Amino acid sequence: MKLSMLVQALGGTAEGDTEAEITGLCTDSSKIKKGDLFFCYKGTKFDSHSCAAAAEKAGAAALVCERRLGCSLPQIVVKDGRAAVAVAARIFYGCADKNLKIVAVTGTNGKTTTTYMLASIFSAAGRSAGVIGTLGISFAGRFISPELTTPDPVYLHSVLREMADCGVEYVFMEVSAHALYFDKTAGIRFAAGIFTNCTQDHLDFFRDMKQYADCKKKLFEDGRCRFSVINSDDKTGIEIMRTAPSSVTYGLKNPADVFAIDVEESISGTTFVLNLFDELYEIKLNLPAVHNVYNAMAAAACAKMLGISTEKIAEGLSLLKSVPGRLERVGSYNGADIFVDFAHTPDGLEKSLQSLKKLCSGKLYCLFGCGGNRDRTKRPLMGAVAAKYADFIIITSDNPRYEDPYDIILQIEEGVRPSGKSYVTVTDRETATQYAIGLLREGDMLLVAGKGGETYQEITGIKHSYNDNTVIKNIIS
Repeated sequence: MKLSMLVQALGGTAEGDTEAEITGLCTDSSKIKKGDLFFCYKGTKFDSHSCAAAAEKAGAAALVCERRLGCSLPQIVVKDGRAAVAVAARIFYGCADKNLKIVAVTGTNGKTTTTYMLASIFSAAGRSAGVIGTLGISFAGRFISPELTTPDPVYLHSVLREMADCGVEYVFMEVSAHALYFDKTAGIRFAAGIFTNCTQDHLDFFRDMKQYADCKKKLFEDGRCRFSVINSDDKTGIEIMRTAPSSVTYGLKNPADVFAIDVEESISGTTFVLNLFDELYEIKLNLPAVHNVYNAMAAAACAKMLGISTEKIAEGLSLLKSVPGRLERVGSYNGADIFVDFAHTPDGLEKSLQSLKKLCSGKLYCLFGCGGNRDRTKRPLMGAVAAKYADFIIITSDNPRYEDPYDIILQIEEGVRPSGKSYVTVTDRETATQYAIGLLREGDMLLVAGKGGETYQEITGIKHSYNDNTVIKNIIS
């Protein structure tokens, strides 16, 4: 590709040889290859303009930058270098999104499960689908391990190109608030956008809940989605409904286009009657908890709008056996049931514990921790939630990252102590899990929360192999 092909699209000013041949795109100065177009922008912690000389030395063909730089490489000077990455990546990979129907799912909780439900529905309907999200990327029999919920633009568009070339028709992708803040999906027009909910999370990054919610809303602005599927029971969802064009709604409390009645919960799953735009159908989910009814309604509404029959929607929902680490029943011990869940927010933990409390005939145990170098304000809140629903709490480590695990645990304890509930603290997560399982008796339940399907534990910058599901199965066997 010639550099000149990007000048107009990026809305920048070109300097130097615009006929320079571009053979790749790069945002990481340590990975520059000969012929790359290197992007310089001021980030939250680092300004990559300082890497221009290194890029030239490594053989970069040209630069995209936010200010003119004193080097011999051709340059395109743009207002926002980060946003330019998404636009350039889309063009470089031949606008693969034009050959795909992409559904974006945003919200604090429920994104992963909703994308998996959609993939199961479209598979039941005989359509070729791919998934991009927290648990990784899957399409055409391939699986790529996860790095970020929403991949960075260069990698994202390279994957979309592969999907299109493999004959994938539909892509269901999680779009995080961070991705929207950094314009990772700029230039993509989505076939649909789904909003699940907005509750406290990521306040280590966002100034407050308003800024966090406003980022979620960006997905539904400027005609980015051909239609929108909105949770009418969520405060932010109600605000989106007022402005989002061509929106349909789902919910259980407020009036909605799609809703459910006769909801019955059990350990093995949930049944309900779905009212899908006034068409009634009995749905059987293998996933427990009311919050999965919400996810199913969102997926059903979107699938129906995209032309899938209600019969195939019901079939697809019933065929989904589980979603890794999403209130997943992973085994039993001494007649007690053990669940793993990704719940890492106050709202997510409350919904999972609330659901299990209804089904538990014995004691409800909760084991969880909070991630280091992330939103500290939610730690005591999660402690209070655990104390509200659980009979006994085991506070442990999650991904402490660069924080002292003891400090994180102390902050969680602040929310537990006022309740007077019994609890212990065990810093090592595997030891804590073994201890918790040893407490179980007939009729009890244990929720191991916070990590879900993650396959690592991050400690002082090193990712150690760790998976709750595997650890639990090893212990009970």
